[in-house]
Amino acid sequence: MNRGFGGGPGGPNAALRSETSKPKKTGATLSRLGRYFAPYAWVLILVLALIFGNAYVNARVPELTGQSVDCYLTPTITARMAASSGAGSTSAIAQMMGSGTSTQTNCWYDSLPAGSSSQDYIQGLGKLMLFVVLLSVGATLMNALGFYLMSWSGQRVLRTLRVQVFEHIHRLSLGYFAEHEAGAVMSRIVNDMETLQQAVNFVLVSIVSGVVSLVWIAIKMFGYSPTYALISMAVTPLMVIATIVLSRQARKAFRVTRVEIGKVNANLEESIAGVRDVQAFGREETNIEAFKESNAANRDANIKAVSYTAALQPTLDALGYLAIAIVTIVGGYFMLSEKTLFGTAISIGLIITFIGYVQRFNQPISQISQQWTNLQNAIAGAERIFELLDTQPDVQDAPNAQPIPEIAGRVEFQNVSAEYVKGEPVLKGVNFTAEPGQMVAIVGQTGAGKTTIINLLPRFYDVTEGKILVDGHNIAEVTAASLRKQIGIVLQDTYLFSDTVLNNIRFGRPDATEEEVIAAARLARADEFIQRMPEGYQTVLGEHGAGLSQGQRQLLAIARAALADPRILILDEATSSVDTRTERQIQSALDTLLKGRTSFVIAHRLSTIRNADQVLVVDEGKIVERGTHSSLLEAKGAYYNLYMRQFRKDEQPEAPAGDGHLPAVSLGGA
Repeated sequence: MNRGFGGGPGGPNAALRSETSKPKKTGATLSRLGRYFAPYAWVLILVLALIFGNAYVNARVPELTGQSVDCYLTPTITARMAASSGAGSTSAIAQMMGSGTSTQTNCWYDSLPAGSSSQDYIQGLGKLMLFVVLLSVGATLMNALGFYLMSWSGQRVLRTLRVQVFEHIHRLSLGYFAEHEAGAVMSRIVNDMETLQQAVNFVLVSIVSGVVSLVWIAIKMFGYSPTYALISMAVTPLMVIATIVLSRQARKAFRVTRVEIGKVNANLEESIAGVRDVQAFGREETNIEAFKESNAANRDANIKAVSYTAALQPTLDALGYLAIAIVTIVGGYFMLSEKTLFGTAISIGLIITFIGYVQRFNQPISQISQQWTNLQNAIAGAERIFELLDTQPDVQDAPNAQPIPEIAGRVEFQNVSAEYVKGEPVLKGVNFTAEPGQMVAIVGQTGAGKTTIINLLPRFYDVTEGKILVDGHNIAEVTAASLRKQIGIVLQDTYLFSDTVLNNIRFGRPDATEEEVIAAARLARADEFIQRMPEGYQTVLGEHGAGLSQGQRQLLAIARAALADPRILILDEATSSVDTRTERQIQSALDTLLKGRTSFVIAHRLSTIRNADQVLVVDEGKIVERGTHSSLLEAKGAYYNLYMRQFRKDEQPEAPAGDGHLPAVSLGGA
């Protein structure tokens, strides 16, 4: 039996397994999504035509099946029974079959003339059945072609959306990612796109097809007999209620399963991550028992959820059989009693026709009910996608922004203030000037505002007051991309990609030759350990540089910065978290890299800032002291207090003020 456009991968239970998300602006979201389909309007028109063609077959096949009885089988049987009971008389059964006025008077093929032979009826029946087979084959092809065309256009729309979201994510400011978890952002491309994909590929077509089939079949049924049609649909409200109730309970139960499986995963993750501590404290049995409990709760929740979904289809099938029984009993009664149903004569063919209609009418009801949840999820997912696309970056180029020319490296902060949360300033009236080639060290306690200063320079954030000048250019009036290309950054936690060592080094300068990459690695003192790797510069690194030491990752970061050849260099705790030997190696590379460049250094150790041209001491968002290392120690102010508090244990009593020690200053989050 042809059921039209329906289903989709995973079946009806797939829809129930996702937690329902109700959309807020359905009309606006569908309208906006429709604009993405505008280039494929011809495809949608063709899909709609195929849906109507499929609905036509759904309504036509039961009608033709009934006609096969009334137009060919009944007359043949009546003629044979009349012949067997003698000319001019008929048996009681023959009279019964020949009595009444059949409602199937319009046969698909010209009525055979009186006196036609059984062979003529058989040929006519054969032609009719062949036509039914061709219609069914055509419906199958239309079904397949409709889904293919919708998937063809839908996948192109989704590709466009994915690219737009990915591009937009790269345009968003760092402030957005500070407020939104990476997993939540990724879910826009993964989870929300997946629900939307199901909708454009299957759900939407299934619902439209179901609605068209329902309307068409209802019109045909009421065209034959309004009363018989209403009787045939008596079970329909029960099917709708059963679908809604069981689906709703299943969704609630599956929400519980999502919570329970989350507990199982959390338990598993903690046990694996802390396996050393678990074994050290002999907690294996306790953890195993806790896991058994959470696993049992997950099992019970899934059994309860599956029980609802398992009950849905049998319930619908039972109600469907009940509807067929009602059609057969009512139709059989009026046919056998030779009574009309409010003026409609009931024939065997009409009963068979209505049985086919009932089967085709009930199927779209359950189809629409089950797919409605998926459609809501998809629209809600589209809303979240569009919400992300509508998010404006905090940092944007001015309308008339021009690329900044090649710079010498003079940096000036003029009365700069900044805040992450409105009304809560992080920097307050910061003023300083760095001349080309100078090294500026920034120190202070955690949260003092050090990182905020260096984040403002490449315009990861914008100032709320004042301005920052680079070679006399206000950085708010030049393009951020042109500015950042001339600034290099070496962070405490270097991010390396799952790619070759070669490509990781030339990440900031993709057009660099292999010889230039090797030269940068040698400058960074990284060439030696790279050559010892299995495939040298072609070695593919693990995730985040897995397999490399912290010092090796830092050397690769320095090589990356050296290859980019920036005029301004930012070092954010570049030598922290490494041993003394590695620190000396990194410092040697940095000494070479810093020559002739304006540099800003946030440091934890003396090795990176003892020769700084100026040291800025930041406290509560303000520069409270500035000068050289020696002059600040002699002044015995804030810098001296940091030094004495953090380095007293390491200080030699006879060491002079400028002995080379420096207060340990944590990076902090501000």
